[in-house]
Amino acid sequence: MATLEDVLRLQKTSNILTSPREGSKTESTVKATTSSTLNIALQNQTSSSTVYAYITGLAIDNNNALFLLQSDGQTPYYPSSPSSTLSPLGANCAIPLGAPGNTVTVTIPHLAGARLWFSRDSTLTFYLNPGPALVEPSVSNKSDPNYNVYWDFCEFTFNSAQLYANISYVDFVSLPISLTLTNTSGATQHVSGLPSNGLDTICSALTAQNAQDNAGWDQLIVTLNGANLRALSPNTGIIMNSSLFSGYYQPYVDQVWSKYASATLSVDTQTSSGTVTGTVSNGVLNFSGVTTYSQPSTADIFSCSSGPFAPTGNAEIDAITARLAAAFNRSTLLIDSDQPDDEVVSTYYQNSITNHYARILHATYLDGRGYAFPYDDVGPSNGVDQSGSVYDPNPQLLTVAVGGANATASPAAPKKNVTSRRRVRGFIKRFVAKLKTELARLKLRK
Repeated sequence: MATLEDVLRLQKTSNILTSPREGSKTESTVKATTSSTLNIALQNQTSSSTVYAYITGLAIDNNNALFLLQSDGQTPYYPSSPSSTLSPLGANCAIPLGAPGNTVTVTIPHLAGARLWFSRDSTLTFYLNPGPALVEPSVSNKSDPNYNVYWDFCEFTFNSAQLYANISYVDFVSLPISLTLTNTSGATQHVSGLPSNGLDTICSALTAQNAQDNAGWDQLIVTLNGANLRALSPNTGIIMNSSLFSGYYQPYVDQVWSKYASATLSVDTQTSSGTVTGTVSNGVLNFSGVTTYSQPSTADIFSCSSGPFAPTGNAEIDAITARLAAAFNRSTLLIDSDQPDDEVVSTYYQNSITNHYARILHATYLDGRGYAFPYDDVGPSNGVDQSGSVYDPNPQLLTVAVGGANATASPAAPKKNVTSRRRVRGFIKRFVAKLKTELARLKLRK
């Protein structure tokens, strides 16, 4: 792996986390605003006294070394490279959260590609491969030792510029997780996540949707001893069963292609590239002078990363792709030709052909927010946040609760702070690609 971007892509696609081979740091010219460590309060809001947390990531201040936090919540564990694959960890990294309602406070250093994992009623099993590389739990591998365990995670990056964290159910949903970020001035941000019965609500809705269209939504439900264990995203479902949802989106894609054969589609990249326009000709969606798109398959739409939606490394093209993929998942291309500027949350997922998994999750979230597909952060400037993220350059305490028993709903979902969100993404992109050394002058980008 050459860059941090490469290893984070591998983490998302293969559940493997390893250090980039480029060890030089890219933050040396950036004035630090955060302290070198951060406290995280872990709350057990389940009904079980057997709940564990794990924290993994890449230690930015230690040459991006593979990092796990040990069970005392204070001691770092930097694994050495084992001689064989699937070797056990050399330290106990299961942090017990105690009885329902209990809070355990842990301390972390600056981390990239970090995840905070929770498991209920059992510990999780992590392995090490030569590198070292961390083999993470997988819901798409039935032979994984964690397959029949209730577990979930949230994601975060904590660097010298800020803390950025989000809840994510892009691959599956099992345990409710909420986030509360308090900064050094005492201001707070909160993402409520799911209620305690969120998984059962989601599974019931998937079953009801399948009764309407018989598309296979009920096949996303995984049970254990008659109880709901998790619900898979459509993309994960297709990974496990390649015939699932085959051709599902084709009628909608054909309608989109027909519409833009005689109409113009405008896409605001929300970067310095500005707005680009495209029309369909000769069977492809052509953004003149920039790029073209063939018709995406159902799998391409649900994954947001294959076929015509595969990442290119070109910032302008990838920004167009993100906005097209989001519009297909939300099924808004027939009603909105100005993407994403004229998008309205109430019109998302209203077509009968849509990402009903994402629709159901957003309907179940207490405040409507949380990633349900990879580009769920796409939206109009100053629009209502859909991603379920918190971020601040001066973090004091991140509180992460699992179980949903004490989750609260905001009276209204906050609008996106576009400057702040793009600054987050701009920083991460520059950090990952090492394209610039002056990161203090971040440009707005998604």
